[in-house]
Order: sequence, then C-alpha cells, then structure tokens
Amino acid sequence: MALFRRKQETETGPAVVLTVEGMHCSSCGLLIDDELEEVPGVRSARTDVRSRRSTIRLEEGATVDTDALVAAVQRAGDYKARPAD
Repeated sequence: MALFRRKQETETGPAVVLTVEGMHCSSCGLLIDDELEEVPGVRSARTDVRSRRSTIRLEEGATVDTDALVAAVQRAGDYKARPAD
C-alpha cells in the first residue's frame, strides 16, 4: 500500500460508488482510497467522509467485482462498505 498516494487524473469513465461506514476524518478516506487503488482494474478512488461515499473510477473495459472493492475498504481499517443506493 502506498500510504496517502493520490493519483491525479481526469474523473471520467466507468465508476462504482460505495457507501462507507466508520470513517472519522479525512485520513480515513485517504487510507481507503489507497487500498481501493491497489485493486486490479481500478484507476482512481475518491472517498468523501462527509457524504460517506467512495467513488471508484475503473480502467476502460475493466470489470471489477464489487466484493473485491468492499474487501479493500475493510482491509483499510474498521470500515464497512456496500454498494450505494
């Protein structure tokens, strides 16, 4: 895990949005982003602590299992994630 590494990319392309519970500060969001960006097929992740949402941008043509994204959030700490409504 590259702690607090932020990819600077244009926010376009296919995306998955997760609702994340258990975050307390912006560092929580950065930890989650770093774990999500390690999942193959993920181009970038941006987690907003206030809205409790993580937007995951995928590589063009990539198919990423939602369970793999939820598992990545859980690896970041004591967080719970699910697909956003």
